[in-house]
Amino acid sequence: MIMKPWNIIQELEANSSTLAKQDIIKANIDNDELIVGATKCLDPMVTFGVKQVPVSDTDGSGLDASAFEVLADALINRELTGHAARDAIQALCDKATNEQWNDWYRRILIKDLRCGTGAKLFNKVKKDTIPLFGCMLAHDGAKHPKKIAGECYIEYKYDGVRVIAIVTNGDATLYSRNGKLLENFPHINEALSKPEFEGLVFDGEVMSEDFQTLMRQVHRKEGAQTEDSYLAVFDMLTLEEFNAKGTRMSAVDRRDRLESLSGSFNYRIQLVDATLVNLDLDEGQAKFKAMNKLALDEGYEGLMIKPAHLGYDCKRSHAWLKIKPFIEVTLTVVGVEEGTGKNAGMLGAFIVEGNDDGKNFHLNVGSGLTDDMRKDVWAVKDSVIGQLVEIRADAATQSQDADDVWSLRFPRFKTFRGFEVGEKL
Repeated sequence: MIMKPWNIIQELEANSSTLAKQDIIKANIDNDELIVGATKCLDPMVTFGVKQVPVSDTDGSGLDASAFEVLADALINRELTGHAARDAIQALCDKATNEQWNDWYRRILIKDLRCGTGAKLFNKVKKDTIPLFGCMLAHDGAKHPKKIAGECYIEYKYDGVRVIAIVTNGDATLYSRNGKLLENFPHINEALSKPEFEGLVFDGEVMSEDFQTLMRQVHRKEGAQTEDSYLAVFDMLTLEEFNAKGTRMSAVDRRDRLESLSGSFNYRIQLVDATLVNLDLDEGQAKFKAMNKLALDEGYEGLMIKPAHLGYDCKRSHAWLKIKPFIEVTLTVVGVEEGTGKNAGMLGAFIVEGNDDGKNFHLNVGSGLTDDMRKDVWAVKDSVIGQLVEIRADAATQSQDADDVWSLRFPRFKTFRGFEVGEKL
């Protein structure tokens, strides 16, 4: 007998084991209603345009799946918005049984199955079951020096939050590089919601002078706002190209296409400067060295090297190479230490470890923390265990006691990364 999707969700929610969840999905992978609903929920490209979805506190007569599909499609296509959308959702909520709505249909609309199961687990059971969000990610240029050659664009690498902005149906939607919806930047959404941007995908970084507040804003912390934030755009694709996981159009042609639109940008949308040089020539090498020094002197994250003839791939690609004038590593918090002196009763340092760029790190990080952060983290110290933190340092140093253990010279805490444990933003 085919299980109802809400009963499957209940079963997934009741099991904490990943292997058990995987077995449950495997047993129900041919359940069309489950897969259709899970896809709508877990595909980040599917949005419903609603922020509040009611919880059912009454038991209705029952809701047919086809009725929900009609509603979902109308929301996706923005045929229903505002009060009309709210009323239509409420009508189906009243008709559905309590478990139908609260354990299934509502979870689809809020884009969260709330059972510890995401797209990756579905795709592990059966490849490509749920579409995955992807954008271009860079390789470390230090590991691929031979690829830093020929005609390339050189850009300063900004210290912001990566954003993919997709303009459809007259509205811009912002996503993190992992496909998480970013809903706290309405001024950027508005600046991109222009007819001339319809069907386009902009790749860039949200920037602000106040990086810590910016990160809190990304995480939807109440009251966190950066009045100066803007989207620094460095690439653009059509939606068709993005859905096809990239384009073979060269970086030069994509830059020309982007520059032709830049006249419609305002101060909330700014085109990143890009310098085209030939790294096979002495002149190009001199420009590269000068920009690298300036990146270090001015505190940029480094440089981006983009071979002019290569396309855009929605994955990690050698079409982008990052060069850092300082070291940044992402490690896992495995413990915390109480401070001493003026920091007594507060966080003194994170104990972090992990593998980054092939090196096994283990060290304490106590610099870069504000007094407020020391207080706040110490109050919930158990919850930070397992979180990823980004650490900036001058160099990696090998332990004198163990050949396979590394530390960092002058490590400084930069930020937590991701919405969930183990997730990079």
